[in-house]
Amino acid sequence: MPKPLIIVFPLLLLLLCSTVNGTQQQQRFKEAPQFYNSPDCSSILNDAESESNDDDDAAIFCSDKAVHVAMTLDTAYIRGSMAAILSILQHSSCPQNIAFHFVSSASANASQLRAIIFTSFPYLKFRVYTFDDSAVARLISTSIRSALDCPLNYARSYLANILPLCVRRVVYLDSDLVLVDDIAKLAATPLGHDSVLAAPEYCNANFTSYFTPSFWSNPSLPLTFANRKACYFNTGVMVIDLDRWRDGQFTTRIEEWMELQKRMRIYELGSLPPFLLVFAGKIVPVDHRWNQHGLGGDNFRGLCRDLHPGPVSLLHWSGKGKPWARLDASRPCPLDALWAPYDLLQTPFSLDS
Repeated sequence: MPKPLIIVFPLLLLLLCSTVNGTQQQQRFKEAPQFYNSPDCSSILNDAESESNDDDDAAIFCSDKAVHVAMTLDTAYIRGSMAAILSILQHSSCPQNIAFHFVSSASANASQLRAIIFTSFPYLKFRVYTFDDSAVARLISTSIRSALDCPLNYARSYLANILPLCVRRVVYLDSDLVLVDDIAKLAATPLGHDSVLAAPEYCNANFTSYFTPSFWSNPSLPLTFANRKACYFNTGVMVIDLDRWRDGQFTTRIEEWMELQKRMRIYELGSLPPFLLVFAGKIVPVDHRWNQHGLGGDNFRGLCRDLHPGPVSLLHWSGKGKPWARLDASRPCPLDALWAPYDLLQTPFSLDS
């Protein structure tokens, strides 16, 4: 009996996520204003070495001068994605030099998602890539919250395979955040001679809580963190060197931990722990201003939270509570008011200008 269940679970998982993704297909969004480069920032397209007119925008998708941003895209979180895109463009000194790489599930309607983005951002330089979610579904174990189990949450582990080889560095962002600073500053984070990724790091968090007692009681598994100052970091905001990722075969390393998790339960929290197992203690720390995370509360209740002390460049509603859901329910948290100005949802009662 257990073998059929192993086969059936990925199918149930894909069905569950596609059902969730299909609940908000009727949303309509307003067209966003276009933002322009500051006077001291020239467009990459004007500086492109190639004078080919076959595709005026093609040069940016392989340019090292561009800021490459990767995000996942689905109908369940599309409202958050639209707000995130708007915030990035609004606060960028060089919005025309940003290349967006959106990853959607193979089970999603990619044409519909592409049309939604284009309708609100007709000037945006973006591409949509298909992620074979069935391949990773077989590796996913149930976690503490069903939303964390959707295969698209694991797409960040496969960016080096999904994006073109010419994309060497990318800023990965979750869909439940907004920027209030220039993303170029984050993208320019130095990665040193050998680091694969950079992210805000939190060494005051209880790192042991991200793994089960079975992990820590095993005679060999805790040795994974030997000679490493392993700290928690949130994978919703990362700067990744894709060349180094490919050279180090880090997707395979993450999958090996997921395969072990299927055999013996060593963690409870979706796609985060495999990243910690591979990278914790080896990343370049980024200032906390670039991930004021946890604004969605914990993964069970989603209670309201305050900002962390210090400056803010990025607000992240990680956790169960999402600002659009709380605003719609007329039960917003105080900080949800900071997300609301970026909401492009076209309400039934709004008038066209």
